[in-house]
Amino acid sequence: MATTTAEPRTGARVGPKLEMREQRPRGGVSTKRTPVVLVHGAFVAAWCWQRHWMDYLAGQGYPVVAPSLRGHGHSEGGDRLDHAGIREYVADLRAVVETLPGPAPVLVGHSMGALVVQRYLEQHPAAAAVLMAPIPREGLAGSTLRMMVAEPLMFAQFGLMQTFGSGLVDADMARRAVFSDQLPDTEVAALTRKVQRESQRALFDMHLYADARPWRVDPSVPVQVLAAGDDQLFRRSEIRSVAERWDADYRCLDGMGHAMMLEPDWQAPADAMLGWLDGLGID
Repeated sequence: MATTTAEPRTGARVGPKLEMREQRPRGGVSTKRTPVVLVHGAFVAAWCWQRHWMDYLAGQGYPVVAPSLRGHGHSEGGDRLDHAGIREYVADLRAVVETLPGPAPVLVGHSMGALVVQRYLEQHPAAAAVLMAPIPREGLAGSTLRMMVAEPLMFAQFGLMQTFGSGLVDADMARRAVFSDQLPDTEVAALTRKVQRESQRALFDMHLYADARPWRVDPSVPVQVLAAGDDQLFRRSEIRSVAERWDADYRCLDGMGHAMMLEPDWQAPADAMLGWLDGLGID
């Protein structure tokens, strides 16, 4: 596992240096030319992919890269986090992709990261895109309202975290929000300690500007949408609507919470993606 940095550029202005975790296939594994770029969701960073997915995908022959978007993980920009919106995160993804050799990558985005991937595709090529538990087309309003009504304490804790920092996150709240009951308490507690604030501007974007715009994207780019059957944030019907918007391959994985890449059965969504990519002939 290697950690490097990427420096995004927006016009003539140099953006923050980004943490970029990389995993390459080891000796004896047939190597593919097409890299896979993993884009994390809100409140986390590249570490969420390193726990299981990066090594596993590299073991299947893919060079794998997982950046931390500005203000996340060990990337620069934490002092200006609330100034970063989805547009800035797209610029970060572009900066990372520009450092990669070989053909256009497979882009994998989770939740907020899936929206970043969708917006990136409006301007740049990709071999394929995988949207994991993407934000619904209507944005976060439905999820927020459901949380306010059904889980008012959880809603309040999210607000306190945004105001005072991640130290106020409760492990039980995290389980109810993003994990299934299958994840051991010790792991939930350890993962909860890693979460962080999210950009207020990015959250605003996710509330109002989350709908897919496939007419702006090269129609030759294949898209897969993966839903988590026990997702407490987004309903299956909401995720299916995103898939229908893209005319995408759609899979719903039962028994999994929102943070699929961290669940005990994390291999199931990884295998669903790999099987789909194999069917496309991605090399």
